[in-house]
Amino acid sequence: MFNPVWENSSRTLGKAALYATDLGIRHTALPGDVRQQAKPPARETGRRRQTQRLHQVALPREQARNELFCALATSFQARHGKFRPQIGGPAVCRKLGKSIGLCRSRCPPMFNAVTCPPTLGPSVNENSPRETRVRVPMLRRLARLPGQVLGLSPFRGEINPVRVPIVRPLSGRPSLPFPHPWNYQQPLRILETYFWRADADSGNDSGGKHNRYLDFPGFSPVLVTRDPGVIRAITTETGDRPGQFDRDTLPSTGIARATGPDTLLFANGALWKRQRKLAASPFGKTTLFQPELFEEFEETFRLTVRKRLDALRQHLQESGQSRMAVALEPEIKTVMLEMLANNFFGTEIPYEELAARYVPSLERLIDHIVRDTVLNKMGWPLRILPSFRRRAAQARADAADFDKLTDLVLAERHSGHGLWKQFKSDAPDDALRSNIKVFLAGALEATTSYASWAISHLARNNQAQERVYQEVKNVESYSPDNLGSVRYLNNVLEETLRLTPSLYFLPRRAAADTWIETSDGRKLWVPHGTHILLDVWHANRHEDFWGGEITGYPATEFAPERWDYLAESGRASKDMLHFGFGHGPRVCPGKHLGQLEVGLVVGAFVKLFQFEAAKKENPPRAGVSTKPADGTQVILRLR
Repeated sequence: MFNPVWENSSRTLGKAALYATDLGIRHTALPGDVRQQAKPPARETGRRRQTQRLHQVALPREQARNELFCALATSFQARHGKFRPQIGGPAVCRKLGKSIGLCRSRCPPMFNAVTCPPTLGPSVNENSPRETRVRVPMLRRLARLPGQVLGLSPFRGEINPVRVPIVRPLSGRPSLPFPHPWNYQQPLRILETYFWRADADSGNDSGGKHNRYLDFPGFSPVLVTRDPGVIRAITTETGDRPGQFDRDTLPSTGIARATGPDTLLFANGALWKRQRKLAASPFGKTTLFQPELFEEFEETFRLTVRKRLDALRQHLQESGQSRMAVALEPEIKTVMLEMLANNFFGTEIPYEELAARYVPSLERLIDHIVRDTVLNKMGWPLRILPSFRRRAAQARADAADFDKLTDLVLAERHSGHGLWKQFKSDAPDDALRSNIKVFLAGALEATTSYASWAISHLARNNQAQERVYQEVKNVESYSPDNLGSVRYLNNVLEETLRLTPSLYFLPRRAAADTWIETSDGRKLWVPHGTHILLDVWHANRHEDFWGGEITGYPATEFAPERWDYLAESGRASKDMLHFGFGHGPRVCPGKHLGQLEVGLVVGAFVKLFQFEAAKKENPPRAGVSTKPADGTQVILRLR
């Protein structure tokens, strides 16, 4: 029961507290010296529900009264739906308090902070655990509105991002600084717009040259950075702990609708941490590079690649020609899917079926995902899109093929084939389905991009191609020792990830008002809710970070020798990050598998063929990942 020092209000406040707790409010602690005794009895009211009681409360009457009715209002809102769900405790509590004359001193400061405690506890600030925060986006937007209208920067610190105007007539900018139906297929141009003529602008010594932001009244700010120090600081501080950054789900809504929202890619917080732990075992370097396991998979991967390349060589011989023009990207994609589905997961899908059915379906479905992310603002799932629309009908057929491929992969789980034997989980197959889809589509996109770019670069650099051949011509197996010995091939792969990364930007979102600090001591305050685009593509191509003075070669030039120069000059690889697989806690879990696959494909291809580019220039095209715009068109000759 409640302490009798509450005099006449004790019974009223006691009932309010019990009512608030009965409605499901989570409690952590009370202000001042108050503590709760957490022994929640359970009772059945149609469904099992936890209730809690407070004991030994000793609070000033005014403060306790305000705490209780703030919590009561929040719970009343959640139970009865009388108020809009996204409007949190302060507004509701103010209304409720005004009507009964009890909410006095507590609401105003909480209203100003634009948060309200979902607990009978201390003021819940942005460092509170995620599950104990109630967000008030509408009030937060209103609080930001005056500064947005006046053009005040929402950021603070030594790094001062420069605001980008939404419309800038006659400026020659490549695009508007946000995706819309007429530019969403050119995301690299959208990112380029943020830094249009940034190098020529004056007054950028404080960080504005490489840090830009968009701030439209009524919306959360968008920060775009190509500063490797800021990228590293934010990726390092991305995780599930209070105050850390989330992965921004806004650019992934189409993926979530196609695969499910409960995935390693889309999840944040505790759910992401649990799924990451499950993925760590089969994908980790310690698993893949165990001698016995590595030999098994390296041999199957190598045989798969060799078989497909031998078929290509036979076709060239039968044609009676000494050289042949071919677009390699479809071939690379089919080989990658075969390695993922058959070698990694243990299925036995014929190569012809992969090439004719599953690869085209996945290509079209990925194009649909990109389009759906930008155009489907209502969030309609694919199953309810009008059947008479040709695109919708095709997307549903492609999704059915994707489901069938996922079924084939999951069917091998219980046989223990492939790396399923390394997967330790009692979760049912349905709980794994979404992540399997993300892995199949995501890994296929990333590895295809990686291998296609590597071959495309070598096709335009005969000297580098010949050096790789001299390294790999006598390599019969890609053991960990042999992989370490082909140093120039590794340089080629590192340079490919730097100059043409598959993941050309990394999305993040500030889950709290957060200070970050770069390795050189610069600080930046990022407000809660900020959407962040870590522009890896342009960071890796800027002379300030990867130019001749630092790396010995121009930033926009493909130069595998750059990595030898950096090693000789004493710069450690950890100091020169290209973020090709991301960085920090949310680094790509398939990083080591991707490196193994691409190393095998590129090494085997160079060993069998001499090749040159069909066109001199090869601009990128970008969607979920980047790829050569020409489909990796090369002219092959047998060695």
